[in-house]
Amino acid sequence: MPTMADVARSAGVSVATVSHVLNETRPVLPHTRQAVLDAIDELGYTPNTLARSLVTSRTRSIGLAVSAISNPHFTDILQGVETGALEHGYSLFLADPHDDPVHERKVVQLLHERRVDGMIVAPSADPRELVSYLRRHDVPTVFLDRVVDSPGDESPRFDQVCADSAAPTADLVAHLAGLGHRRIALVAGRPGLSTTRERINGYRYGLAAAGFPYDERLVVHGASESAGGQRATASLLSLAVPPTALVTANNVMTLGALRALSERGLSVPDDMALCCFDDFDWADLFTPRLTAVAQPGKEIGAQAVRLLLERLAVPDRPARTVRLTCTFVHRTSCGCPGEPERSAQPERGIVP
Repeated sequence: MPTMADVARSAGVSVATVSHVLNETRPVLPHTRQAVLDAIDELGYTPNTLARSLVTSRTRSIGLAVSAISNPHFTDILQGVETGALEHGYSLFLADPHDDPVHERKVVQLLHERRVDGMIVAPSADPRELVSYLRRHDVPTVFLDRVVDSPGDESPRFDQVCADSAAPTADLVAHLAGLGHRRIALVAGRPGLSTTRERINGYRYGLAAAGFPYDERLVVHGASESAGGQRATASLLSLAVPPTALVTANNVMTLGALRALSERGLSVPDDMALCCFDDFDWADLFTPRLTAVAQPGKEIGAQAVRLLLERLAVPDRPARTVRLTCTFVHRTSCGCPGEPERSAQPERGIVP
């Protein structure tokens, strides 16, 4: 197996110069750097990551704690994180907190003990222990998909990246209202999550813009899971005056809602118009095809990596919260005929 000394001899430089190229501990002239890289490629040299970490105090690794990895939305996020990390020479340690605050704190501690350079976390509905640990140990961290509110007027302590949730949900409601629906229900996600709160707010904005009153009986939490979405939809169908249109707040709850409608012998959109938050690869294979809000999952993941690397480079810079634009994917489950259309802009711009 070739050694660093072999690389140095092949490139005609000192071992120290090879070390500086590999560890980025000192500037090296471009032609010298290229000679070292060419020698590494020719000899098939593999750097000793452990030894490098002892020199630089960096492991070039990122801890990623994301629940519901099987959810297509989080799969897209994972792909974005992985691609961004590999592009910059970082490896990933992956953990699933299972949306449990106690387990979340444990897995983050385990990742920290692996000496990751920083973390990317999709926080649970109650991230107090998580935030306390990260602050106490000063761990460079980016929250993704779900944001953590700072108390009062306090500035955010962590970088965060997510998709806009309120405006797209408001636009789904407006779209259904424009089709003549007056009783529009929402299958909301797990209570306590920022995404759940924002999508409920967007739902309420949409109703208000359409001139409809808010009826709390038409909002049922589906726990952000398929079975929960099925139960929530069944309870809505059992109302004395059930809704005629339904907005589901994530993709797996959409599947549960479709099961509940099927069990009742109801068809979409003839008996129930349906719009959903989260598009997924097979949404246009359903009959009818699902009208949906598509989140930029891969870009969320890639942006999280960029924010983390910026934090590692400049630890004292102010924290940033980045919100990315969703896409309205217009198909036929809402009751509209015609070919699918995509629009990156909110349909009615209800929420500024």
